[in-house]
Amino acid sequence: MNRRFTAIALSLLSGLLLLSFPALAQGRVVDVLIRNGSVVDGAGAAERRADVGIQGDRIVFVGDAARAGLSARRTIDASGLVVAPGFIDPHTHTQGDLASAERKGNVGYLMQGVTTVITNNDGGGTIEIGKTFDAWKRDGIGTNAALYVPQGSVRRAVMGMSDAAPTSAQLDSMRAIVARGMGDGALGLSTGLYYAPGSYATTDEVIALSRVAAQHGGIYDSHMRDESSYTIGLIGSINETIRIGREAKIPVHISHIKALGADVWGQADTVIALIKAARAAGVNVTADQYPYLASGTSVGASLLPRWAEAGGRDSLRARINDASIKPKLVAEMERNLVRRGGAPSLLITATRDTSIRGRTLAQVAEARHMTPIAAALEIIVAGDGSVASFNMKDADLARFMVQPWVMTGSDGSDGHPRKFGTFPRKLRQYVYHDHLLTLSQAVHASSQLTAQTLQLRDRGVLAEGKFADVIVFDPNTVADKATYVSPEILAEGMRYVLVNGQVAVDAGKFTGVLAGRPLRHVSRASSAKTARQPD
Repeated sequence: MNRRFTAIALSLLSGLLLLSFPALAQGRVVDVLIRNGSVVDGAGAAERRADVGIQGDRIVFVGDAARAGLSARRTIDASGLVVAPGFIDPHTHTQGDLASAERKGNVGYLMQGVTTVITNNDGGGTIEIGKTFDAWKRDGIGTNAALYVPQGSVRRAVMGMSDAAPTSAQLDSMRAIVARGMGDGALGLSTGLYYAPGSYATTDEVIALSRVAAQHGGIYDSHMRDESSYTIGLIGSINETIRIGREAKIPVHISHIKALGADVWGQADTVIALIKAARAAGVNVTADQYPYLASGTSVGASLLPRWAEAGGRDSLRARINDASIKPKLVAEMERNLVRRGGAPSLLITATRDTSIRGRTLAQVAEARHMTPIAAALEIIVAGDGSVASFNMKDADLARFMVQPWVMTGSDGSDGHPRKFGTFPRKLRQYVYHDHLLTLSQAVHASSQLTAQTLQLRDRGVLAEGKFADVIVFDPNTVADKATYVSPEILAEGMRYVLVNGQVAVDAGKFTGVLAGRPLRHVSRASSAKTARQPD
């Protein structure tokens, strides 16, 4: 009887092992074995020596491969290297890249160790969520990717560039677009309340749309109305964001948290205190941050008052040419230029006029023998241009970076080195050089914390059963190389990057593999048959 009981028990145990460790059940052979690396699991644990086994698109083993008798079809020697979960970037502007036949590999992010990007941030981008996911699946993408429903684009679709309050019918139309996007798998609602036309929405209007996202289990992500002192100020914007979370009953995420400009330098402590109080009161507030002292925006967004943009480009040109309006416009732009630190602090990084790229607004104005505002207006009328705006302080950046609810995000956009260097820069500068963070803290803030915040299941951590988004980098050489003058230089130090178990970067070179997947959020309002993640 005891022998029979033992046989049954062993049979059950064998079955469980077959289910839990499919690689071990297949003759102890896995597809890829990463050996001898220093594993940082993303969950915050200290580095430890371990091997990582991958079968298909999943991690099936973390431990001592030799002791377990594990072998592999391919073995990667990670001696002297760090093995970590692929980084997850919660704020990028990669929709155009992922739609491009030439750029859909997303190589600039892969070489940073980023295996998942989020786009449609700042309230901008496509409202065709389902169609975008379908195109990514059909055409292939180099990294995993997810989308927000962009509030600014939703408002533009219904109201154009009008700064009017919506009618009941218009608000209903906006709600319907948000509901459709959430049903198609969007993570939540993003806003760019600093930018037109999203800036024309009142807080109550934003709350109304956020409630729709909340009903689907989504989150609210915001480039706040003001990070400086343009309108309601940095502190006023923090309070507005917290109010939206509280009244819409939705988690809120602050994009690229910062104190932007001399008027608000030193306010990081107040911002942190307000967020801590809100979290203690039950409002789920998080934020992301890029490790640079220059923000990235456009000449127009930096200097134009939002009222000047109401009605669109033609209306803006008319106001610029209206002698009765122009003095007011110039006066407000001059005040905004002071907030930005003056014309020498604005570096032109991308524009149609290549002759001014790499020059400051002050240098352009001097060469054209005109005032900085006159030069700015010429640039705006000619199609505008991207700028790096040098107006942050190290002390504020450091205070935000060490908060346990602040994750790494690039806000990657053309013309700024953060698109190619954010994650390696954080490691090189703030882990290995300044020792502001431990390696485990930096990896956690770039992986599991982001996955948990965005509800990305089975990603962001090195553990058995999780998706095999894995990076292997050299702690001695990992570094950003992109600069403000040459912002598209690939980062260095990423030796291997695996996306869903496939090797996308091999010995520091992109393989051409398009292993990324569209990540659809599982909506509360969708059935299990139609809500899928990953697709």
